[in-house]
Amino acid sequence: MYPEIMLIPMREELTRAGIKEARTAAEVDASLAQPGTTLLVVNSICGCAAGKMRPAVRMALQHAITPSQAITVFAGQDAEATERARGYFAGNPPSSPAVAILRDGQLVYLMQRSAIESSTAPAIAEELTRAFEAHCATATA
Repeated sequence: MYPEIMLIPMREELTRAGIKEARTAAEVDASLAQPGTTLLVVNSICGCAAGKMRPAVRMALQHAITPSQAITVFAGQDAEATERARGYFAGNPPSSPAVAILRDGQLVYLMQRSAIESSTAPAIAEELTRAFEAHCATATA
């Protein structure tokens, strides 16, 4: 674990964008119990989180269609929250960073580290906006 003072800017990069931190398993569960879509960001201290994932998430959240809510856990720091969040990614190996979309607590989209580290922030943001359109748009009658 790193000293918390080192992580403040990494946490704030997402919270300033309106993403709520979930630092306990109970906070993860409470957020995912809410109806609608949830963006769940597994934050990390690694370079691909800093240079690619966090900027991409911020860009994607500027899109007209976004999830109902957004939360983040910090891998390697908030172990209980991260483990609980990954529990919602059934059948997928642990990954940090990672970006998921859940609908009513069920996983509908997951971007893992392998996709993040092999792409650019703008390309990741574009992929996330496509996922928002596919999974977060509300149907009109």
